[in-house]
Amino acid sequence: MAALLGACGGGGDSSPSDEASGTFDVKVTEASFPSLQRLGQTSILALDIRNTGKRTVPGLTVSFTIKGQRGEDSGLPFGVSDPQPELAQPDRPVWVLSATYPRLLGSSDPGGASSSSPKTFTFGPLKPGETTKAVWKLSAVRAGEYTLLYDIDAGLGGEAKAETEGGVTPGGSFTTEISDRLPETEVTDSGEIVEIEKGK
Repeated sequence: MAALLGACGGGGDSSPSDEASGTFDVKVTEASFPSLQRLGQTSILALDIRNTGKRTVPGLTVSFTIKGQRGEDSGLPFGVSDPQPELAQPDRPVWVLSATYPRLLGSSDPGGASSSSPKTFTFGPLKPGETTKAVWKLSAVRAGEYTLLYDIDAGLGGEAKAETEGGVTPGGSFTTEISDRLPETEVTDSGEIVEIEKGK
């Protein structure tokens, strides 16, 4: 698994002015987040990000926003802005991020620091050939269908840029439906309450 500085969030504290400039080859090798969820359900969003180049990425970052104007207007990485006028706090979470997350896979310590932008998480340097395996633990709190966008970059200062083959900025999306319907359950012969499998 990847070696990554800043396992307790310290990896994101380097000054952007100290970052190397140029482009850095980065690739998302795995990405997962359930496409069907329910209100109150907690799910894991996981990203594997590999440095496929020959130089150390100075400051790996991951940024999230929900697709659409309401997501862009929100200051939350996993939320939308309520269009009602005169609201003191228009931001409404779609998912709530659990405390001490994100983490590196298999670690009990925080693995990403928040930046000056609440939508961006920093993971520090990433050496050539290494992979960052990061997870976010998210609880669904708002029903609906949402597309969550994520973008990968190589630093906070703007001088270091991440790109994949062909000069494309690495990133992707997850489209998820959050249902407010309670699951159908049944009682087994042993008295245990379990969810009824679809198609049964």
